[in-house]
Amino acid sequence: MPDIGIIGAGTAGLHLALLLQQAGITTKIYTDRTASQVAEGKPQNSVSHHAPTLARESALGVNHWPEADYGYLRHVHHLNVPDGPPAFVGDFVRPSRVLDYRIYLPRLMQDYEDRGGAIEIRAIEPSDFDGLAQQHDLLVVAAGKRSFGEYFGERPEMSPYAKPQRHLAVGFWAGVAQTDPRAVTLSVTPGVGELLDLPILTFDGFASALLFENIPGGPAEILMTQKEADDPEAYRALTLQMLRTHHPGVHERVDESQFRLIRPGDILQGAVRPVVREDYRLLQDGTVALALGDGHATVDPITGQGANSASYEAQVVADAIIEDGVVDERFARKVALRRRERVDGLSTWVNTMIETPTPPHLVDLLGAMSQNRPLCDEFTENFSHPHRNGDMVATPERVAAAIARHTQLQEA
Repeated sequence: MPDIGIIGAGTAGLHLALLLQQAGITTKIYTDRTASQVAEGKPQNSVSHHAPTLARESALGVNHWPEADYGYLRHVHHLNVPDGPPAFVGDFVRPSRVLDYRIYLPRLMQDYEDRGGAIEIRAIEPSDFDGLAQQHDLLVVAAGKRSFGEYFGERPEMSPYAKPQRHLAVGFWAGVAQTDPRAVTLSVTPGVGELLDLPILTFDGFASALLFENIPGGPAEILMTQKEADDPEAYRALTLQMLRTHHPGVHERVDESQFRLIRPGDILQGAVRPVVREDYRLLQDGTVALALGDGHATVDPITGQGANSASYEAQVVADAIIEDGVVDERFARKVALRRRERVDGLSTWVNTMIETPTPPHLVDLLGAMSQNRPLCDEFTENFSHPHRNGDMVATPERVAAAIARHTQLQEA
């Protein structure tokens, strides 16, 4: 069986390494940070792991945070428009979970090493690929470094935006009461942006990961441009002001006297340009360099899908390696075909959600979801199958068809 070099120790790299390790295939991970450095660093994201990802973790023996204790089964939606509907909900069939990656990634690195895996702490650039190819039969580039993205190049038909469509700020906050039952809240305010309130398990217990998705130039953009570290108290007051003004449904659960970051500096500010890259390149000796996870597709976090997509891609790659035992260009083309529906469908969904101004058919869908619980349940469950929501929202005609189908079922 082949020897696999994996660049990156995020979800994509670790899941692939663990899957191949389970099959008895030799792997080595290259990453530029130790587990301790990850644990002691800044927050990385606020991503949910949905049911298929959790099932994969259980099969790998790395689901150390069972959904029965730490999961949630519901989305609560707020559509903040004049005369808008009251909050409406959609349920999952199986639970999801949100976990601080400063807990998650170091534990999986430990699992991989405890089972005999090798991790080399080393910064890698594309100029190193040919040298690494002398040690491995396949290189998997599972990190989102800019130089890696430039190395593979973009698929322009799936990368429509020249710049980020949202300016982001996510912090882990105390003082926000959890919903009962525990749920993720999605608050949409056209012209301002979106807020996701996620029940995240941190080093200090549950907190609210408040992910503000702010339209550039809009009234909440300041949450990204004003640096929290410059004046933490002023930033706390600003966050409360934005909650009161633009996301009142979430603000109702805030105890302002207790509202604070769980730990000083527990905030991440920035922006993401959504991009889908080419699947692979051949190195000088013919070795395949395969893009995976953030190295392959970068999505805005508005749907919280980055890690789920990365885990799915890791499964596709592992299956193909195990089936073929040969990691040539034919293998790479097989991987590209197998993962394209999921990756492209997710990108379509995300790119529609962050379009500015908000597409009328997306507002129509949210309005219909507020009146039709089965439609809202379907949209929610599709967070576990994101390409299905990509199909649903891709065009006004598809949204109209989904609404009509559920209206007919409701009237039957």
